[in-house]
Amino acid sequence: MTDSEEESFVRLPEEIKVETSSLVMAPERFRQEIEKYKECCSTLEQDWLQLGMAKEAAEQQTRGFQREAEVLREKLGKEKSLSKELEPFHQELCLAKEERDKLLQQKQELEKQLKELEERRVSWEEQAKVQSSMPDRKMVFKGHVMEAEDMNTLVITHQIRRALPGGSALITFEEPEVAQRILEMKEHEVKLDESAGCEGRVRLQARPLELLQPSAVEIEMKVCDRCILLSSLPHLDLSEEQLLDKLELFFSKKKNGGGEVEQREFLSDSGHVVLSFLHDGVAEQLMKKGRIQVPIGKETYELKVTPYMSGEITDLQVRPSVCAKTVLLSGIPDILDEESMRDALEIHFQKPSRGGGEVDALGYVPVGKRGLAVFQEDTD
Repeated sequence: MTDSEEESFVRLPEEIKVETSSLVMAPERFRQEIEKYKECCSTLEQDWLQLGMAKEAAEQQTRGFQREAEVLREKLGKEKSLSKELEPFHQELCLAKEERDKLLQQKQELEKQLKELEERRVSWEEQAKVQSSMPDRKMVFKGHVMEAEDMNTLVITHQIRRALPGGSALITFEEPEVAQRILEMKEHEVKLDESAGCEGRVRLQARPLELLQPSAVEIEMKVCDRCILLSSLPHLDLSEEQLLDKLELFFSKKKNGGGEVEQREFLSDSGHVVLSFLHDGVAEQLMKKGRIQVPIGKETYELKVTPYMSGEITDLQVRPSVCAKTVLLSGIPDILDEESMRDALEIHFQKPSRGGGEVDALGYVPVGKRGLAVFQEDTD
C-alpha cells in the first residue's frame, strides 16, 4: 500500500485492487466490480459534500474569529488611547493619594500634639488653681540677682543621707583641689595632741565619697477633693494637739460651713494644718471662701483655706556621683574622745605642708557608733 492510498479518505478493498490487475474477467464478475466502484464513488461524493460543509463551517468560524479579532483590536486601540488620555489623571490620582497619606499623617501628629496640649492645659489649670491658693509666706529681697533664664520648671532642693560606720569621718574642704591632693596621697599619718593625754600617731585611709544622686524624677500630683490646707496660723502658746482640737471643733460644725472631720494633721515643716472631711463637697465650699475667721481662745484669727495637693513619685532614676570637696577617712582607732579626735583631724588636714587646706566641715563617728551624714546641694 502506497502513501497516497494510506491518506485516501475511502479505503478500497484488497480484493478489488488485486483483481483489477488481471486482464481477463468474467462479465458477471465485471458487473459486480462496477457496482462496488459505484458504491465507492457514492461514498466519495458524500465525503466530498461533508468536507465541503466542514470547509464552509471552518471558513465561517474563521471569518467569525477575524471579526472578533478586529473588534478586539479596535477595543484594544480604544483602551490604549483611553489609557494615554487617562495617564495624566492617573498621575494626579497617585499624587493625590500621596498627599492624602501625608495629610493623614499630619492629622495624626496634630491630634497627638493636641492631646498633649490638652493634658498640659489641664495640668496648668490645676497648677494655676493651686498656685493661686498657696499659703502666704513672707518674702524679702536679699539683693541677689541672676541672669534671666527659662523658669518654667519645678525646682527641688534635695537632701542625700549616707550612713557612716564607726571609726570614720567626713571632711569637706573649701577647695576641690585640696580634696584631690588628699585622695592622691591615700594614706595619712595624723599626729595626736599631747595635751589630750595621748601621744603618738595614727594612720588613716582617704577614699573618694560616692553618692547616688537623682538624675530624673517623675511626680504625680493630684488635688485631694476632701482635704483643705489651713495656713496663716498664729503663733500661740498651745501644743499641736490643742490647736488641732480647736480647729477640728470649729470646722466640724455645719454653721461654720464645715462637716465631720475624718483626719487631721499638723505639718511641722511649714506650720500648716491639713483637715480631711468624711463627706464630699465640704472642702470645696470652704475653699470657695478662701479666708475664714476662726476663734481660737479669746481672739479671732483669719486663716487662709486652700486646696491640699498630694504627690507621689512614679519614677526615679539615679546616677553615681563623686563629691568634689568631700573625702571619706576610715580606719580611725578609738583612742581619743570625740571632740579631741575632731580637733586632731581638723588641725592635721588644715596644714598645707601635709597637702591640706581650709576645712569647711568635718563629721566624725567614733568606733562602736553609727552616724548619718546629710548632704545638700553645693550652691557656691
